[in-house]
Amino acid sequence: MTTKAAERRAMHGTGKQYWYRLGAEVKRDKWLYLLLLPGLIYFIVFKYLPMFGVVIAFENYVPFSGVLGSEWVGFKWFNSFFRFPAWLTYLKNTLILSLMNIVFFFPAPIILALLLNEMRNLRYKKTLQTMLYVPHFISIVIVVSITFVMFGPSGIVYKLTQNLLGHAINYMGSPDTFRWMIIGQTIWKETGWGTIIFLAALTNVDTQLYEAAMVDGAGRLRRLWHITLPAIRSTIVLMLILRMGSMLDTGYDHLILMANPLNRSASQTLDVFVYQQGIQQGQFSYASAIGLMKSIVSVTLVLGSNKIAHMLGEPGLY
Repeated sequence: MTTKAAERRAMHGTGKQYWYRLGAEVKRDKWLYLLLLPGLIYFIVFKYLPMFGVVIAFENYVPFSGVLGSEWVGFKWFNSFFRFPAWLTYLKNTLILSLMNIVFFFPAPIILALLLNEMRNLRYKKTLQTMLYVPHFISIVIVVSITFVMFGPSGIVYKLTQNLLGHAINYMGSPDTFRWMIIGQTIWKETGWGTIIFLAALTNVDTQLYEAAMVDGAGRLRRLWHITLPAIRSTIVLMLILRMGSMLDTGYDHLILMANPLNRSASQTLDVFVYQQGIQQGQFSYASAIGLMKSIVSVTLVLGSNKIAHMLGEPGLY
């Protein structure tokens, strides 16, 4: 009994010491924790509290009855989706766009950041960076409007293609060109903004490594391959893992603005289907069920990619 009492006293003392150290650290870094507070409140209010609403995916939700008063239907809406004849088409279009984003858009900020890092004229570099950041702040509605003006039947690109090839290409109405238009718009709009985190990672590269490599006769490509890329490899892996979490998010607003009856076979994705069922037709439970399935797949992709990163010797996300 004496030994157990001593152990309890020791654990109690350790607990008090832990809370004392925690309080001292919070007091020492109070301004940093104060800066953390708005972001924490944002995630609690807009990310964690709305998770309660996922219950309606298992209900026949009626707004007048509320979440607690609606009828419980179990997996009815999940079964309805998989019995829907065109669900494979929606899934296929989503996966194709997502894979194209990974293959073509994800490397674009990395390549651009590497090119910017090689520039030695700081004034020109900063001016160029500012110009590259601007498209991020342009509304997707404006981007689509510019695309219609340039690639529409009366646009300069449409007419130039017609003069060069002898026949017109229906950029806005063809399912074959629709996905490339979406990826091109995304690259133009977000590549410059995406370079910020990679440029920040490049600032941590020790310049003495470059000097030593130059003494050994390494050219720019060798320095890039053996010094720069390994230095930002962990950042690239981390961003890829985070990208996997939003792999199935194709952006319904972007696709709805670009969609028309001629390219509908390529523009119908899961995000568009959720919008159609939830907002246009008012089937909130059905839309929530599809969104929940997307979230489960996204979490699985993040956990799986993080596990693969650990197997390859990278720190990963956690």
